[in-house]
Amino acid sequence: MAIRCPGLLAEGDRGDEVRAFLLVLRAAEQLCPWVTPARLGVCTLPARGPSRLLGGEPAVVDALAAEIASACPEVEVQIGVAPGLFGAQLAARVAAVVGDAELADFLAPWSIAVLGRAELATTLPRLGVRTLGELAALPARQVYERFGADALSCHRAASGQVGELPGLRDLAISARLATVAGVSRPSVLQPDFYGGADAAGERAAAAVTRLQGRFGPEAVAIARHRGARDPAARGRLVPFGSEEPLGEPGSGPWPGRLPAPSPTSVLERPRPAAVADVVGRPLAVGAEGLLDGVPDRCAVDGGPWRSVEEWGGPWPVLEHFWSTPRRRARLQLVLEGGVAILVCFEQGNWVLEAVYD
Repeated sequence: MAIRCPGLLAEGDRGDEVRAFLLVLRAAEQLCPWVTPARLGVCTLPARGPSRLLGGEPAVVDALAAEIASACPEVEVQIGVAPGLFGAQLAARVAAVVGDAELADFLAPWSIAVLGRAELATTLPRLGVRTLGELAALPARQVYERFGADALSCHRAASGQVGELPGLRDLAISARLATVAGVSRPSVLQPDFYGGADAAGERAAAAVTRLQGRFGPEAVAIARHRGARDPAARGRLVPFGSEEPLGEPGSGPWPGRLPAPSPTSVLERPRPAAVADVVGRPLAVGAEGLLDGVPDRCAVDGGPWRSVEEWGGPWPVLEHFWSTPRRRARLQLVLEGGVAILVCFEQGNWVLEAVYD
């Protein structure tokens, strides 16, 4: 549920808007203690709990409107309900209650301009893409390749796949409100700890934010996807609350990248391995990217040989061909007992890179 105050979206010279917004927050907290400021003039709260108490989301909207009107009658308030902040703030503009199944249809007619991306708002209409629905209909990979990662985030928000959009939240608003109120107030820096928008997630996010306030922003990290060929390079940890876009694990060509599913455990330091055929001859991958035999057994880190039941690959990778070429090839092996591993061949040697669960 989003509460939007059109007259408080920008701060004036005297800061009256911040003080008025603080009154709106306090009024909303009379019905739900988990009110989260998203930016100046926009706040959210989980709709499920209050709706159960008051008998439905429309009843919560009416109760909130009455409470806020009583506390600060001079402030115009718009309230809407939808999955995620992006949809909810649009729903607030038209006083709509939007369910999960209705989200894509609700978003479809809105102008590209609501994404808040000046470049896309200029370029896409020239290409005949004027609404969120038309943007959502485009192939995600083509959007990423033509416009980049931020446009891909916009595409996912426009299609209702995600409820957040980078830039919707002002990470400094809680500190600004705390300064005006003269109290310390924890800020929730992103949709929630679990990636959704429910009360449990918002409570977890508030707890995490308090930890970061005590131990620093690096104290809690979350995973982000990024394009890469190596399994170890396809993810990174960023501080909780980072505005870095989530990324798209399937985007980009990345020749030589492994097919799904990805390994579940990637070794920080690869371990030496050996792969041999049925007569014990060590196998290698040639310059053409082909194995010179059929894998029959594998040993890791000087351990005992284990028979190979299934195998896939190899997947050759050639990098930096314009300067100092680096050639590698990866092989998937299913060993006796059902253990699945990923080994890599480079410069005449095999190493164990990852394990599949």
